[in-house]
Amino acid sequence: MDAIANAPIISIGKFDWTITDVIDNRKEETPYIFGKLSKYAKEGHATVIDEVSRSQVDADVPNLLEASSSFIYLPGYSGIAFLHVWNGIQEDVFPRRFKSVIEAAFDGFFVACDVEPVSDYRAFTSRLKKLSHFTEFSATVHPPNPLFGRLWGGLNDYIENRNASEVTVKEQTSKAKGLKSRIIELMDRIMDSPEYEPDEPPAIGDAAILMAADGYGRGKVVGMENGDEVVIKTSDTQKSFLHDKEPVPKELAVKTKIQFEKISKERDMNH
Repeated sequence: MDAIANAPIISIGKFDWTITDVIDNRKEETPYIFGKLSKYAKEGHATVIDEVSRSQVDADVPNLLEASSSFIYLPGYSGIAFLHVWNGIQEDVFPRRFKSVIEAAFDGFFVACDVEPVSDYRAFTSRLKKLSHFTEFSATVHPPNPLFGRLWGGLNDYIENRNASEVTVKEQTSKAKGLKSRIIELMDRIMDSPEYEPDEPPAIGDAAILMAADGYGRGKVVGMENGDEVVIKTSDTQKSFLHDKEPVPKELAVKTKIQFEKISKERDMNH
């Protein structure tokens, strides 16, 4: 968290990146750190008005801000919510640039930072239901902190028992009926009832996709839809909510906490 509060400046392509406008409230009742991931050009150019000639002219503008994405980090959930900025800092760009800035704070020395999206179960399952059968399940997952999902608790235990920091699972088939899976049933049942208890532990491939969908890795499902191969990633259906573009940090912290609590309750995630 200190890396957020004292972020370095990194250069990627034509632009520099850093974290600005930091508000560190880790000692509040709801601990949080607010900031803005900022993208800017050291030697920027902008069009200005020359009042004498009544014309538009190009002017040099040092450290010209190109885009910024407000975010809030809640250490109690190891979770972050950020603003998606169209044509600036999109939902797929923010995690990569945030990771680069944080890791640069330690010169990349024995430090890894990953921002994995929490999937919207309903949107994810609605896409899975369009597939006639599955041909591949693959996921790279890592131990959660501090929450874990009961449906993939067995896989989490396996990771801990192996003392692994990351596990990759991949299942493929070329058989006509595709892979056997209960992934849709499992997700539907736990959305209907968070207390749902399957009659047997989910298969490792299903558990890995569930774990990735809950924000602890990256997963994808490949299948067939109307004769075409379709790839559905857990990152394609990110959980989101509406808030002001220029948020009041404390209000955003409270709203984000409510969202994380709702997800935890819906999916029966525990400490």
